[in-house]
Amino acid sequence: MGRELSKEIYYLASHNPLKREFAIRDQLIRCSISITANIAEGFERDSNKEFIYFLAIAKGSCGEVRSFLYLLIDTQLIERNTFTRLHQIVHSISKLLSKLIDYLKTSPYKGRRHSKAKSPIHQNRKT
Repeated sequence: MGRELSKEIYYLASHNPLKREFAIRDQLIRCSISITANIAEGFERDSNKEFIYFLAIAKGSCGEVRSFLYLLIDTQLIERNTFTRLHQIVHSISKLLSKLIDYLKTSPYKGRRHSKAKSPIHQNRKT
C-alpha cells in the first residue's frame, strides 16, 4: 500500500498543475517516500523498540501527506476524486501502522537483537 501511494504521488507530481509547484511537489514526494523508507529501516533494526520508533515516524509522514492533500484540494491543484482516493490510501496506511505499533508494544518478543530465538517474521530472512 505504501508503494502504491508513492507511485500515485509520483504520477500526480508529474502529470498535474502540481508539477510547476516545486516546493510543494518535492516535499509531498519526500514525505510519501518516507513512509515506506521508515518502515523498512525500523524493521531492519531487529529491535521492537526501534521498529516502533520508526513506525511512529512513518505514521507522522502519513499525517504530512494528508496535510499536503488538503492543501492541494483547497488550492484546486488536484481534483476531488484524486484527493479522495489518495486520502483513503494514506488513511489506511496510518491505521495499519497504528495496529502494528499496538501489537508490537504488547508483544513478548522484543526483537532478534534482544533474544536468541527468532521471531516468525525473521525465520526465513537471510542475514
